[in-house]
Amino acid sequence: NRYFIHEDTKLFIEFPRGPLGLGDAPVNDITSKEEETGILKLLTPTDCIKDRLAGYYHWDDPQSLEQAIWVAERNDYDLDSIKNWSINEKMMDKFKIFIRKLKD
Repeated sequence: NRYFIHEDTKLFIEFPRGPLGLGDAPVNDITSKEEETGILKLLTPTDCIKDRLAGYYHWDDPQSLEQAIWVAERNDYDLDSIKNWSINEKMMDKFKIFIRKLKD
């Protein structure tokens, strides 16, 4: 009941149950994008990277790591916030892999 699919696209939208969080951290900042059809509320690039890294950190999903890198390469983000979040998630080894791959 939280996934919405339209037959004209391969994409789907997820409406997660609240409160919205990334690992053990709540999401405090939401960004908005105005379109012809209305206002779309989104995670900030920093929180989007954290969300993708959570998939990598907790489920060893390499595709999530690739997506985190892709978002980081195309957006401004707060690396200190991501590092501190990674420390709280006890995932500094995997954070270092993210940093190394980001520099490649």
